[in-house]
Amino acid sequence: MIKRGKVILFFSLLAVLGFSVFFTPIYQEKEGQNTSKEEQNKPKGEQIEPKGEEVMTQNIYIDPKINLKSEEEVIIIIHFKTKPAKVAVALAEASGVPLTIEKAEQDVKDSHARFRKDVEKYLGQKQIPYTIVHTYSAALNGVAMKLPANEIKSLLQSAEIEAIYANREIKLVPPVQPS
Repeated sequence: MIKRGKVILFFSLLAVLGFSVFFTPIYQEKEGQNTSKEEQNKPKGEQIEPKGEEVMTQNIYIDPKINLKSEEEVIIIIHFKTKPAKVAVALAEASGVPLTIEKAEQDVKDSHARFRKDVEKYLGQKQIPYTIVHTYSAALNGVAMKLPANEIKSLLQSAEIEAIYANREIKLVPPVQPS
């Protein structure tokens, strides 16, 4: 049973790390880097649209498949900065930092509570329609939400968000087995 738990922990950690590697923002601005006057005059937190396909805000990745100007309702996946409990414990253990699974699970619950509070503040008070379709806490920590695409920018003020992805189905073609 312990071996099975370690295998699950290993693959969970591998999945999160792989997720982070493939979806890490590549347009992060470094301090002291020269920027155009237009970018320097933008208020902090305002969205910067690079000339590439990806859209970045201040350290928040937004999937380029999302049309932020559309008024259509979309379902998005919001990935929180707080790591899932088992991943957080494994990372802490690897770093030599003590962290119990109970504390890590509480951190995940707290991140969801803070996000719900932010959503009410940035969407609910403005009467922007939204629905939290699903919550995630195992393989990733976050939620799936339905809201008008042009209102996604309102959520960018939340300190909980690391990335926003379009909710789309990805199919893997199984490898051909040799006969």
